[in-house]
Amino acid sequence: MKKTNLLAMMVGTFFLSIVSTAQTKPFQKEEFKQWAQTPPMGWNSWDCYGPTVEEHEVKANADYMAKELKKFGWEYVVVDIRWFVENDKAGGYNQTDPRYVIDQYGRYLPAVNRFPSAKDGQGFKPLADYIHKKGLKFGIHIMRGIPKKAVEDKMPIKGAKGITADQIYSTALQCEWLRDNYTVVADKPGAQEYYNSIFELYAQWGVDFIKIDDLSRPYHEGEINLIRNAIDNCGRKIVLSTSPGETPISAAQHVSTHANMWRMVDDVWDTWPHITHLMDVAQKWYPYIAPGTWPDCDMIPLGRISIRGERGNDRMTRLTKDEQYTLITFFNIFKSPLFFGGDLPSNDAFTLSLLTNKEVVKMHNESTSVKQLFQKDGKIAVTSKNAKDGSVYLALFNISDKDSEKVSVNLSELGISGTAEVLNMWTGEKSKTTSKEIGADLKPHSSVLYQLKSKK
Repeated sequence: MKKTNLLAMMVGTFFLSIVSTAQTKPFQKEEFKQWAQTPPMGWNSWDCYGPTVEEHEVKANADYMAKELKKFGWEYVVVDIRWFVENDKAGGYNQTDPRYVIDQYGRYLPAVNRFPSAKDGQGFKPLADYIHKKGLKFGIHIMRGIPKKAVEDKMPIKGAKGITADQIYSTALQCEWLRDNYTVVADKPGAQEYYNSIFELYAQWGVDFIKIDDLSRPYHEGEINLIRNAIDNCGRKIVLSTSPGETPISAAQHVSTHANMWRMVDDVWDTWPHITHLMDVAQKWYPYIAPGTWPDCDMIPLGRISIRGERGNDRMTRLTKDEQYTLITFFNIFKSPLFFGGDLPSNDAFTLSLLTNKEVVKMHNESTSVKQLFQKDGKIAVTSKNAKDGSVYLALFNISDKDSEKVSVNLSELGISGTAEVLNMWTGEKSKTTSKEIGADLKPHSSVLYQLKSKK
């Protein structure tokens, strides 16, 4: 039997008993889309700290975001996986003798040795308050399902009238790579109440964003329905991210009416094949890019990563500068949510410049009608429009490995005739074109991002 922090259980119960839940009427169907009208932007602890992030590190990244990035729209600070384990490790999870922190209703609580402000049953509320005071938003990661510990100890489910955890679980489809939880059987009495109980807790803590893992491959429609219902009834606007990919395209209609963002692929790390695979899979998701519901390219593996991570040693990203421009250009023109994975205080000037380009941020927020013009023979063209100022955006990529290539499109395909003003959005170089096409000679793995405006 795994050890449990009994003191946290007791004081957590007391704390929850005195905190007002500020009950409100349920949110309306699909009202959640209003909570992420532009793609969410923030920082996530996974790429640099794996399952071992500590409170002081979260605060340091929040401090940096508030100072350097908030004015550009970056706002979420997300604590990733296993914040409830006192003795986890990097480079693979401790699944031998994990010490879970859990309350008597089978709900995980932050490990106080890693998050000292969670003492006396306060949970993540003090950390959320710290982040909120900086004008930022707070997020957490959880795994789908119910803790094995709750099942083994037959813990009661809050609000379920005597139903216990062992009555709502199944070992079927248990996560293959992390065995903390069992599947919740969606149609069992008490299943909805369990998810209601954890989101009631998260709402009390002040959580604004939740990333829920092991939902998408295979696609767990039943648990996603429970989660959507629980969020809509918790009284707090909590943006929902399903993870990881590959989310099946057959589930596109369901996920786009239940989540704000969903992963298209598994984890994207700092290797070129991860980027080309993402670009390939993304082709089928362009029709589903819409306000409030965003196909997700995964975290941005730039800057300093793997300080205590899961892939390799402490390092600055292995991607070349050309590859970094390609990655960040694709994420932006695709309108993916942007969650930086590196340690923000360790950023160099170049990394910071990739996150603070005003014109690129404007494109990411305001553009519509995102579509791929072609992806063939190592060449890719993606375009979008800005109805507010009449801009047309064009990203050109050479993803081949060996040769420089001319990548171009006809201006007529962009709805432009006559003279066009052209801005290279990364270099700031301005020019005009009167020809019938626009293009660039691109080295392998490189790209260019243009803003075009017609001049009649």
